[in-house]
Amino acid sequence: MTARFRSDAADPLGWCLALAAGFFAIVLIRLGIPSKPMFDEVHYLPAARNLLELSKAINREHPLLGKEVLAGAMALFGDTPWGWRIPQAAMGTVGLFVAMRTVWLASRSQASTVLFGLLLATDFTWFIQSRIAMLDMTMAFCLASALWQAVAAWRSDRRGRLHLALAGTFLGLSLAAKWTSMPLLVLPGLAFAWLRWRALPGRSAEFLIAKDVGPVRGVSLLEAALWLGLLPVVVYFATFVPYYFFAERNLKSFGDLFWLQGKMVALQDSVVKPHTYMSRWWQWVLNVRPIWYLYENVDGAQRGVLLLGNPFTMLAALPALLWCAWKGLRGDGVKLAVFVLYFVALVFWAFNGKPVQFYYHYLIAAAFAVAALALVVGEWWDAGRRWPALVTSGAAVLFFVWFFPILSAAKLPSKDSFKTYTWLVTWR
Repeated sequence: MTARFRSDAADPLGWCLALAAGFFAIVLIRLGIPSKPMFDEVHYLPAARNLLELSKAINREHPLLGKEVLAGAMALFGDTPWGWRIPQAAMGTVGLFVAMRTVWLASRSQASTVLFGLLLATDFTWFIQSRIAMLDMTMAFCLASALWQAVAAWRSDRRGRLHLALAGTFLGLSLAAKWTSMPLLVLPGLAFAWLRWRALPGRSAEFLIAKDVGPVRGVSLLEAALWLGLLPVVVYFATFVPYYFFAERNLKSFGDLFWLQGKMVALQDSVVKPHTYMSRWWQWVLNVRPIWYLYENVDGAQRGVLLLGNPFTMLAALPALLWCAWKGLRGDGVKLAVFVLYFVALVFWAFNGKPVQFYYHYLIAAAFAVAALALVVGEWWDAGRRWPALVTSGAAVLFFVWFFPILSAAKLPSKDSFKTYTWLVTWR
């Protein structure tokens, strides 16, 4: 099942660069405010400092890469609010660019690509997670890069093997940043196997070794399993090497790496105390239970940061997802892939045993929802119906501008200013 592929369409690279640059400029506004840690920064910053000192491993319930990134930035830029947050700002920006390039390679639609970049930049969640020293944007950047390279392998005539190797590397890095990407890691390999099976009518005996058919010519399924299966595991475990050098050593042998994974699962499951802002998957879909990362008088003014989805984009994306599912079942492979990616990213949390969950776990699924909306509206644009794209982009930007003060820790008029933005009781 493949979507219509236009090889003659002009590449909107300039638009992708411009949107990424504009996003970065806006992310930098008040990046150093608050000047003290907010929300989960209180967990990750001490862990990064200990990593720099190689003293004692803390926050062991999460993998190490995200904290390695924070530690490296603190070493380069200083242990300051800017030093804490600039790596996430950079990864959010590059991740936005990479995600646009993925949509372009997959759809060959200028309209869908540009609209996707605009909608993702203004969906609130991508913006806010690019401004806080958490692990999520490192994970999201690596996952976006993995999907970009996987699609590039599908589309490449000469360098498919290199793209697959890069895809596998980034898959491992995304898992090493945060386990949120875990349910998606097997999908590129499964997609390769499915497309290879469909490309071999009457030649099923050659399923594992055939190289002369798609999705990546010159690469057998056995070799693809190396790049998309074994390599990510190797990369993931390689990021734990610093644990062997802590003064208070947690790992002494190679086998201890496997013991540590079990320990991490146990630590994840041990967090059972209810939290004010805990939520469930269906609340994320309906955008009814956000998180106040900050709401207090700090740095000389009343300020707030509300992790909320763009009220227009998040709801408009839901019928678009259903449309993508319908079109996918009728043969549009790109739309089917976006729906499957969204569904898998979401259903993982519906059945996940983690007792306490939060809206930021919707970050990746939300990006696929935005992609679905962009593909549907972009297709209409390409067909000559321009008004849906203009209404969609205009509404998304207007909501972003209206909520910007509580997305960017701006100075608020009073202690009760939150009432201006919390339209639902559950947003408070």
